[in-house]
Amino acid sequence: MTDSPRPDGARIVTERCGHVLLIQLHRPEKRNAADFSMLQQLSSAYGELDSDPELRVGLVHAAGDHFTAGLDLADIGPRITESGIDYVDHDGINPWQVSGRSLSKPVVMAVQGICLTLGIELMLASDIVVAANSTRFGQLEVSRGILPFGGATLRFPRAVGWGNAMRWILTGDMFDAAEALRIGLVQEVVPEGTQFERALELAERVAAQAPLAVQAALANARLAVRSGDAAAEAELQPALVRLASSDDARVGLEAFATRTTARFTGH
Repeated sequence: MTDSPRPDGARIVTERCGHVLLIQLHRPEKRNAADFSMLQQLSSAYGELDSDPELRVGLVHAAGDHFTAGLDLADIGPRITESGIDYVDHDGINPWQVSGRSLSKPVVMAVQGICLTLGIELMLASDIVVAANSTRFGQLEVSRGILPFGGATLRFPRAVGWGNAMRWILTGDMFDAAEALRIGLVQEVVPEGTQFERALELAERVAAQAPLAVQAALANARLAVRSGDAAAEAELQPALVRLASSDDARVGLEAFATRTTARFTGH
């Protein structure tokens, strides 16, 4: 994928890499600031990831030196109505998972440079994050007179603890990759320039597992967060029964018995 501006005006560039859908923020000349078109295209890419049975994992990354400078307020501001802002079409999925249907498949992210506001919220809505050691983060909304509206008020405290989240949400201060790793906002910090390759390794590792089992584990963990432990506990045995009758469970057991590598089909 090229880092230069695209003449077709595409803000999101997708590419299939086996069972992984690469989703690239592609507005490097604006430090990947998200305008309305980017939000629409990103939701469409998430819809593609969710609906295509051949795709098992998404990998979100960004062109250029920076992951994202956050919202392009000059473009987005006038579009905010009394009911908020709507950029998700019928087949799309809200990448920040604060409205609409839930994404059923995992997302890995690779971030670098500056990662502001909605970039952090996109991380919080994903599952595994790899950061370049030079990355700088900022939840800056209170400095701009608004609040985080992509899920940070919900997920940031859950992910890193109340005090750690409020330290950055309420001050709007910037912090570095070491701090992001310390508080658990990212899972790995790697040398600058290697974040995409490491994220792809992890995405491919997830994609090599039984897809139905990955999706069931993800769904149960999310159910516990959203509806409580009791709701998730009640679904464990039914989910296990469904998975046990799948072709992938048979493949997994055969691979275990023969000490070979399982080749899962998602059936």
